[in-house]
Amino acid sequence: MPVRSLAPQPQNLLDSARPMSLPIGELAALGTSVSWTVSAFAFESATRRMGPLAMNFVRVTLALVILSVVVTFVRGTPLPTDATTAQLGWLALSGLVGLVLGDLCLFRAYVEIGARRAMLLQTTAPIFAALIGWAALGETPRPSAALGTALVLGGVAWAITERTSSAQHQAASAGTGRVGLGVVLAIGGALGQAGGLILSKHGMAGYHPIAATQVRMIAGVVGFAVVVTLASAWPRVAAAFANRAGVGFTALGALFGPTIGVSLSLLAVAHTQAGVASALIASQQVWMAGATVALGRERLGVGGLVGAALAVAGVILLVAL
Repeated sequence: MPVRSLAPQPQNLLDSARPMSLPIGELAALGTSVSWTVSAFAFESATRRMGPLAMNFVRVTLALVILSVVVTFVRGTPLPTDATTAQLGWLALSGLVGLVLGDLCLFRAYVEIGARRAMLLQTTAPIFAALIGWAALGETPRPSAALGTALVLGGVAWAITERTSSAQHQAASAGTGRVGLGVVLAIGGALGQAGGLILSKHGMAGYHPIAATQVRMIAGVVGFAVVVTLASAWPRVAAAFANRAGVGFTALGALFGPTIGVSLSLLAVAHTQAGVASALIASQQVWMAGATVALGRERLGVGGLVGAALAVAGVILLVAL
């Protein structure tokens, strides 16, 4: 007589399948890179019409307006009044470090060494984020995350250095020749991005990511207002707000960059390690390279294609494992 097992048997294959959880943090970081790719092209067009400092002030101001509307609908209140003093402090500091100091360094690096080389140095941000996350938050990357991060960084660096640009892009990327200053500024921009992410993670515990983004944006508006005042640039800002095309491009960039992109970046660091999130965000450079090729602005060599493939493989490794 056969012995009948007392263990419960699955009713069907669906019952026997193990539930799989989505890698929310990694997917949010990937969404950040795509959102920031869209915003980068919009801000490029806006900067030509407004200038970098005026555009940055308009950018954070419009982003704050958009965020306030979104927060009112999502949370029922237009201001982050339910945040604790500690959360407000950490998130405001994150906004000053990441949105103001980091972006000021990066945009100035564009002038000194050109956009291509500044973007290459910006890919060091995940390394800084991983180091700061290890030192400040005790985050030890798992082996698959370390390998995926290395693939993303190596692929992004290879794709950027191997670009075959048009004559116009080469002229725009030439810079002023003050290489030492430009390198320091670009690394400062990478540190600003990494530091902003770490500070955000420290201040976001138990708080809504969109409301946290709003706090960062308020700090960004205040910080840029101080910079504009010190630079006596209010007439340029007034002229920028009067430029309808520039405001339109900036509004588009503000929607996908400081609003959707930054909110997703905070969601990412809340659900995965800061170094992993920063590496996936850095894959933005690959999406930008692909977009410029598709638009006919640049040609991509074999090295660029290999670099893009490596970066995509790293993204898959980070998201899948």
